[in-house]
Amino acid sequence: MWMHEHTGETAAHTFSLEPSGPFHLANQNRHFGGWPTLPRDQGAIVMAFPVEGSEQVAAVVIRQSADGLISGEVHGCPKALVDRARRQALAAISLDIDGSGWAGVGARDQVIGRLQARYRHLRPSLFHSPYEAAAAFVIGHRISIRQTRALRARIAAEYGTAISIDGHRFPAFPAPGQLLAADPLPGINQTKAERLRAIARAAQEGWLEREPLRAMPEDAALAKLQTLPGIGAFFSQGILYRGAGMVDALTDDEITRFAVTQAYGLDTPANRQTPEQIAEAWRPYRMWAVVLLHVWVRSERGLPPRSHAGRRRGLRPATPVAHA
Repeated sequence: MWMHEHTGETAAHTFSLEPSGPFHLANQNRHFGGWPTLPRDQGAIVMAFPVEGSEQVAAVVIRQSADGLISGEVHGCPKALVDRARRQALAAISLDIDGSGWAGVGARDQVIGRLQARYRHLRPSLFHSPYEAAAAFVIGHRISIRQTRALRARIAAEYGTAISIDGHRFPAFPAPGQLLAADPLPGINQTKAERLRAIARAAQEGWLEREPLRAMPEDAALAKLQTLPGIGAFFSQGILYRGAGMVDALTDDEITRFAVTQAYGLDTPANRQTPEQIAEAWRPYRMWAVVLLHVWVRSERGLPPRSHAGRRRGLRPATPVAHA
């Protein structure tokens, strides 16, 4: 067991941006949860993660001012990776996407419009990377969400790198090389450990990253993900949609059909074609609308009867974020 400690010798690099379209950082963290905040600034969230395409880690602090401006700092990684870490953190809260047309979906579809108003134009929050998404799904297979969170936190604490900000340590999940070298992994059986090492190797090969997966045709990306040991149809969708962050995709699952039935007041339960037809009005933000419906139905309607499979397969609001 070992913990790599970054003591903060590398200077923080600052950035700022104005979100395109409505965005509320506190609202994102409140609904999706999981990111710690700075003790001295409870409105500032901290994301610590391995930087894609490297064996380095970064901690990115993000805050939002009263006028809506986003500002932040990148800590802990070499200067050459600062921009990549910044973009990766912004992608995790869907700020890498032009959201100026998101409100227009609500104007075309009154159901989505009402939900946007209720949830302040909530956007999806994602895993830090497809690599972390894949690892989380493998770790969480056949155990509870609480157990999954605890195991991920323990693995980060024992084998990852911690970055210090204002005297507080923020551990990142192990980078691919660290994960390959980690032995034994606490609470992980041999089968899961082998699958995690395959995921680490895929990340080192460069294809288990956000931009390469987004660039592939959707079917090809799902098929590629299913070449990973232990990754079937449902986990591959989770990695692609909530790790890579596909914006205009549409899932076919029980929770989405139930949410559509409830939100649109349908007389009969939605079938597979119903969401496809309704979702034409959601383009080019179909996945954002799906996530919004999932948040609403889980918080205000509950899961459909006999939805044990849905609990595992649906797009759980808590799943995508850093400490889910």
